[in-house]
Amino acid sequence: MSMQVHVAQHPLIAHKLTVMRDERTDSPTFRRLVDELVTLLAYEATRDVRTEEIEVTTPVAPTTGTHIAAPRPLVVPILRAGLGMLDGMARLLPTAEIGFLGMIRDETTLEAVTYANRLPQDITGRQCFLLDPMLATGGTLIMAIEYLLERGARDVTAICLIAAPEGIKAVEETVGKTDASVKIVVANVDSHLNEHGYIVPGLGDAGDRLYGVVD
Repeated sequence: MSMQVHVAQHPLIAHKLTVMRDERTDSPTFRRLVDELVTLLAYEATRDVRTEEIEVTTPVAPTTGTHIAAPRPLVVPILRAGLGMLDGMARLLPTAEIGFLGMIRDETTLEAVTYANRLPQDITGRQCFLLDPMLATGGTLIMAIEYLLERGARDVTAICLIAAPEGIKAVEETVGKTDASVKIVVANVDSHLNEHGYIVPGLGDAGDRLYGVVD
């Protein structure tokens, strides 16, 4: 299947992202804006979430409604920066189960390395939502998607704050040719990557801006 990329264009998204880009924005404000922005992105990312009909009775009359179908969706933040996106996603999709993937980018090779995971062994038939603020080289996201596919997932949506064209291309070339449905939802696709693998203009290191510099 081909990979889909959805850029969520909305004045509130553009406004919040602009404040986040500003180097003068402090960590508490940055965290709050990430939380708000993810909720808006999650709204777009869950348009195709699987549902089923359910009968309920209102104070006036019986009616047919909709609720999230089983098996429940799986939300997977990529540590550590993806953790800052979890509350905003869980608020919109509270019935989802939550797994964790710990991945870090080697600053020399720019390749992703997995150091922790907490996921069900078999996620066949589950809709999966990956959370990672920055899609830069694509290495981390590719490894995370492949990890989910190896465990049986065939429907994966990645929610990112911003992306670089190089990263989108890398993901598409690697996982876009699989038999899975892969979608990327972002607030903006930026200009390019610099020689250090950072998104330009970007917003800096999302993990550091969320939680401070940890040596």
